[in-house]
Amino acid sequence: MQQLAVWALPVLFAITVHEVAHGWVARQLGDPTAMMLGRLTLNPLKHIDPIGTVLVPILLLMVGGVIFGWAKPVPITVENLRNPKRDMALVAAAGPLSNLAMALGWALLMKVALVISGSLPALALPLTYMSAAGITINIILLVLNLIPIPPLDGSRVVSGLLPGPWAWQYNRLEPYGLFILLGLMFFGVLGKVLWPPVMLVQGEIYRLLGL
Repeated sequence: MQQLAVWALPVLFAITVHEVAHGWVARQLGDPTAMMLGRLTLNPLKHIDPIGTVLVPILLLMVGGVIFGWAKPVPITVENLRNPKRDMALVAAAGPLSNLAMALGWALLMKVALVISGSLPALALPLTYMSAAGITINIILLVLNLIPIPPLDGSRVVSGLLPGPWAWQYNRLEPYGLFILLGLMFFGVLGKVLWPPVMLVQGEIYRLLGL
C-alpha cells in the first residue's frame, strides 16, 4: 500500500500530461479535435483507461516487472494538420518530450525535499520517495514510447521520416504492436532493451542536479 501511495500520483500525472501534450501540439498545428472533445485538460478522469492506467501498472508493481501504462489516446484528425506527414511526427514527439520535462521537474522537487529534510523530515521523506518514482516512471515512458513499434510514438516519428510507400508498409504493423510488446515483455526482452537507456538518462538527470 505504501508503494501504491508513492507511485499513484506520479503515474497518473505522467500518463495524463503525456496525452495532453499530444493534443496541445496538434492544436498548435491546426487540429482542434482534442480541444473540442475536452481532452486538453489535466483532469486524469478524462484520460484514464481502466486497464492501461490502473490495472496494468498495479499488477506490474506487485510482480516487480517493468512499470508502464497508457491512457486513452487523445484523438487526432490527421487531415486537419497543416502538413500531415511532418506534423504527425511532431505531435508524436511531444509525448516523450513531456515525460523528459516531467522527469526534470520531479528531480527539482527531490532537490527541494533534500534541502528541507533537516527541518521538515515528515514532509521531505514522502516527497523524496514520490519524486524518485516520478523520475523513474517518466524516463520509462520516455524510452518505451521511443521504441519504433507501431503505435508507439517512436513509430510515428519514424513514419514521418520514411518515404510514403515505406511509411504505409511500416504502419501496417500497428494492429500487431501491442502483441509484439507483450511478447517482448513475456520473454524478458523488453526489460533488457529498456533498462540500459533508462539507467543512462536517470543517471544523467541525477548527476545534473547533484542528487
